[in-house]
Amino acid sequence: MNSQQTVSIVMIEDDEGHARLIEKNIRRAGISNDINHFTDGTTALEYLFNDPSGPAHGGPALVLLDLNLPDMSGTSILEKIKQDEKLHRTPVVVLTTTDDKVEIQRCYDLGCNVYITKPVNYESFADAIRQLGLFLSVIQVPSADDQ
Repeated sequence: MNSQQTVSIVMIEDDEGHARLIEKNIRRAGISNDINHFTDGTTALEYLFNDPSGPAHGGPALVLLDLNLPDMSGTSILEKIKQDEKLHRTPVVVLTTTDDKVEIQRCYDLGCNVYITKPVNYESFADAIRQLGLFLSVIQVPSADDQ
């Protein structure tokens, strides 16, 4: 029996242009996993914790998290994920324009797995996302019921 469930990607990014760029370059890297895109923290958290197909109930996920969201900070979403019994092992990749060292340390302290600063330059950003895609293609993600 194959215990490898497909990992769904939960992208929490309020900038539509960035979201399209991220998705396009993940696809370019050959990643065909489902991408669930949310533009604010409230609906993303609702999905993560309560949706029957969300990671707390429906199998493993990887979260791509922007820190600057319209309704709450990405760090508070990160904190909620990492403090939850079912979701604390969910890998969280922070993708943000903030390269403030204090913020970066705080994200790692809260349990983020990877912190990527969005380069202002389109090509470097596309490149960073393609590399992330390669990382996603080899990563093993625990499911919420692997307790």
